[in-house]
Amino acid sequence: MRAVLVCALLSCLSSLHACPKECSCNSNSKVVDCRGRGLYDIPRRLHPDTQELYLQDNRIRGIGSMAFRETPLVRIIDLANNSITSVSPTALLGLRSLQRLSLAHNSLRELDRRLFGPIRSISHLDLSHNSLWGFSGTSGDSMRNLSHLGLAHNKITRLDRSLLEALTRLDSLTLQGNPWRCDCQLIGLKLWLETYLFKGGVLDEVICSHPEEMRDRDLQKIPYQLFHTCMTTSYHYLFANIHHLESERLLRGHTHGNHGHPSSHTLHIPMAMGEGLSGGGAVGGGGGLPECEPKQRPRPVNLRHAIATVIITGVVCGIVCLMMLAAAVYGCAYAAIMAKYQRELKKNEEMAAVAAQKVDRTTAGEKEPLENAIA
Repeated sequence: MRAVLVCALLSCLSSLHACPKECSCNSNSKVVDCRGRGLYDIPRRLHPDTQELYLQDNRIRGIGSMAFRETPLVRIIDLANNSITSVSPTALLGLRSLQRLSLAHNSLRELDRRLFGPIRSISHLDLSHNSLWGFSGTSGDSMRNLSHLGLAHNKITRLDRSLLEALTRLDSLTLQGNPWRCDCQLIGLKLWLETYLFKGGVLDEVICSHPEEMRDRDLQKIPYQLFHTCMTTSYHYLFANIHHLESERLLRGHTHGNHGHPSSHTLHIPMAMGEGLSGGGAVGGGGGLPECEPKQRPRPVNLRHAIATVIITGVVCGIVCLMMLAAAVYGCAYAAIMAKYQRELKKNEEMAAVAAQKVDRTTAGEKEPLENAIA
């Protein structure tokens, strides 16, 4: 009787993790192939030892929370060529071994930055051929091992340089087919791309769509001279925003004492911002901002970089001044020693001359008596 119960229990357990009827499974390679089966959702009753899961060419429209909780050891998930429009921020929760994820050829408009938070091992991420407006990445070091990132053929117009700088192991990057806006805010990306290619990274191309004078031009081949407007206005914009932040701080300090009486700083903020952005047209005067005008307030990190640059410059100048002072002291000391040496030398020569004269007089005095005696 016990043997029958054990067999029944084992059969039930095996049926719970049997291969889904819509898929084909290989127990030796631990691969589950569900490609082109007309699926509308992630199949259930997957074996927990599954390491590769292929779900391409189906009709899946969304990925819910912990959609892969039955396969915690999966290393490869391919969801390319579906109809996915949304992915839950916790869809990949528990997948500590995931290395390759493909969501290419879907209809994604955005991805929550928390999606990749729990993952530390992902090395290949393909998000190409979607409708993404941007890629915010994630915080921390969840993508420190990422070697390939596919963002081609989306709707991305700008890409944050700080995000790319965090991907220290990135070897391959695809960006073509996006409507890039090649204005001042893309200079950071241009600089990063040049460094990335110099280090041996693989990149396709970044073709500009806006503004009109940059259309169909490769960002990598556009000379910096064409961004001259950015160079002349960025400094004014930076200092205007520094003044703006200082004015806001003063206003917050006097809020309780100046209700109903606008502070002079309140009137000066728009003027400062207008002065900082004056480079291609007056603000509020009928002329809009130029194409190469920064349109967002610099983040605090930029201000910190500016302060750090000033401090470093001051330290370098201080070191140079100290070296010049040391050289001057050394020169003065050397001149004083040489002058003293020359004085002593001259004094010795004078003493030698006086001694010689005395000797000559003594000799002359001895010769005169001798000559008188002979005579």
